[in-house]
Amino acid sequence: MNRNDLERLSKDELIELVLRLQRPDKTSRNSSKPPSRDRKEQRENSKPGGAKPGHQGHARGLADNPDAFEDHAPGRCERCGLLFPNDAERELIGEYDEIELPPVRPFVRRHRRFAIRCGCCDKPTWAPLPSAAQRTPFGPNIHALAIYLKTMQLFSYERLSAVFRDLFGLEVSQGALMNMFARAKATFASGRENALAALRRARFVACDETGARIEGVNAYHWVFCCEDAVVHSAEFTRGAAAVREAMSGHRPEVWTSDRYTAQQGHADRQQTCLAHLDRDARFAEENSSDAVAFRVKLWLDRAFALARDIESFAASTLRAKRRALERDLDAILGAATACPLTRELLAKIARARDQLLTFCDFPGQVEATNNESERRLRPCVIQRKVTNGYRAKWAADNEAAVRTVVDTARLPGTGAFQTILNIVAA
Repeated sequence: MNRNDLERLSKDELIELVLRLQRPDKTSRNSSKPPSRDRKEQRENSKPGGAKPGHQGHARGLADNPDAFEDHAPGRCERCGLLFPNDAERELIGEYDEIELPPVRPFVRRHRRFAIRCGCCDKPTWAPLPSAAQRTPFGPNIHALAIYLKTMQLFSYERLSAVFRDLFGLEVSQGALMNMFARAKATFASGRENALAALRRARFVACDETGARIEGVNAYHWVFCCEDAVVHSAEFTRGAAAVREAMSGHRPEVWTSDRYTAQQGHADRQQTCLAHLDRDARFAEENSSDAVAFRVKLWLDRAFALARDIESFAASTLRAKRRALERDLDAILGAATACPLTRELLAKIARARDQLLTFCDFPGQVEATNNESERRLRPCVIQRKVTNGYRAKWAADNEAAVRTVVDTARLPGTGAFQTILNIVAA
């Protein structure tokens, strides 16, 4: 904005512009900004590293099933020099593990096909074509490792090709890697359909979205979480159409999300994420000129405490605590304030007034925050920063399917690589 633009502004617009410029910066403590964007404190004001006084140290435990044993026993007495016999009685005084990775190199099995000519009729008979000649030369372990490193560890094609070359001595081109992912696409898409079916039966669903880059344009990565499934979806829209497509007409009892408009109206009831409001309240409380924002922060602390211990309360106690929270919230919303930050905060709370304490009606089943969805999206955000997105839509869909299958398998405790290997090997 140059001088001519400023001269065209009215007095009220200039005042609003100056007030906006005077507002303090937001940080990860009082907003949704990630900690990586916070300004770093001066080095002399930082806390010293290392263990604090009184900290109890920890050491790595011994392996349950060691592959080999190497015994160490003295050969002679250190006092008189007498040699010990081989069958002398020994006392175990210590055990220590030495851990090493063996050299890893590809195992190559050469399939040779022969023909034999008949000695009677002189006709040659060829051996059947082996299955290895009709498919990719790379086995399931290589496919699974490539998919795991690409999707879960966020490797680019170039880095992934270098890993196979430098660590395993295996030359795998970027085109070969792309073919691996394309071959596995149908299998993971089938697993995603199973997760979608579970999502469309769920009573409680939490949802969130984040930005992505697909084919050089802005897009969005959606995640839907329920008790039995986690579903990822790559879409070009941030609108409610993405939710309607994923849910296919199913309306759960409770929908947990932030206050974004596209997240509203998809269930019988709504639970607004209190963590988002808490960050807004902290920002207003740190920079407000009155105590109303501080009262909001205290109210949210009480709500978090109730959500944390909700399963330990009797039904009558829970009802009483909820009534107290509702009564105090009404008093806060009715308080007068001259601070614009506080007025903005109260307006946000008022719009979501009936969605703040829904979790009280479903103890242990509905969370007061949407933190689970945000945790599922965090690797997708890192992927966008590391690789700058996807060159093709099919690649984004394929990675969403892999994340769906892996995150769903993690719910009962199955590891990511083992899940990928089981699917590829099948």
